[in-house]
Amino acid sequence: MDVITLGETMVLLTPHSTGLMRYADSFSTKVAGAESNVAIGLARLGHQTGWISRLGNDEFGKKIYAFIRGEGVDVSRVTFDDSANTGLFFKEKLACDEWRVKYYRADSAASRMNTADVDELYIADAKYLHVTGITPALSSSCYETALTAIDYAKKNGVKIVFDPNLRRKLWSDEEAKKVLLELASKADIVLPGVDEAQFLFGKLEVEDLAQRFLDNGASVVVMKLGKDGAYFSSKETQQYVKGFPVSQVVDPIGAGDAFSAGLLSGLLDGKDLEQSVSRGNAVGAMVTMADGDVEGLPERDRLLHFMNNRMKDDVER
Repeated sequence: MDVITLGETMVLLTPHSTGLMRYADSFSTKVAGAESNVAIGLARLGHQTGWISRLGNDEFGKKIYAFIRGEGVDVSRVTFDDSANTGLFFKEKLACDEWRVKYYRADSAASRMNTADVDELYIADAKYLHVTGITPALSSSCYETALTAIDYAKKNGVKIVFDPNLRRKLWSDEEAKKVLLELASKADIVLPGVDEAQFLFGKLEVEDLAQRFLDNGASVVVMKLGKDGAYFSSKETQQYVKGFPVSQVVDPIGAGDAFSAGLLSGLLDGKDLEQSVSRGNAVGAMVTMADGDVEGLPERDRLLHFMNNRMKDDVER
């Protein structure tokens, strides 16, 4: 495996109509989860990925399993739980540029993940372990599962990538800060958004926020700046990398996961940090132009075409 990730994936239901969901009478169903989004994004770019999770032994769980397997992600370490349901969430489009998300994931099958779900040999065979701050927020057993996976990665020389992916509704601010800083300190690469970094360290400038993560133990920090691109910092170098403008944002949710996939793809291809961050910016931009978390994730030829055309446009201007 190139990258292994672990976490909860749910079925997403979205009304066909715009406005308050109470007036909706038809919905589409899709599959979405931060960690599986990253795995699928990398698989589409030609990399070998694996996803560790637990699903309810129900129709929604079987839908998720079949979908992710169909995208070329290894699901051999996914287990089905007969006593808990698969999580659901709703994405409500209130207006053309306003979204609201509601989760129904309490006591879901994924929240019952435990250390027995993590196979050391499986992780040891990977180049990167990708972990987000969502998984430890689901339950105490999920927190221990994430720590165990990280310990296995460290023991076997697997690089750890951590995306804080803050979900304040899942836990208290105090607990979130403590755990996110703990996991960030164990990571080789940390991928925070500016809001997440300010939640952890206060209202500082981007460069200062990145330095705080380095001081906390990370080797590389990549700050996601939305449409403005990203800023990366390490002990050796620091740089802003501009984003890729898009004509219309259809759905911004999932762009951060797409960025992670693009960045890791670049690193796996032997690109330097600047080139890898630029690839992350491109994949993140492309995802916003399609409805859904994974529907806009590109395959390699389309990604390269997008990047080459946008860079060419910049030169011609």
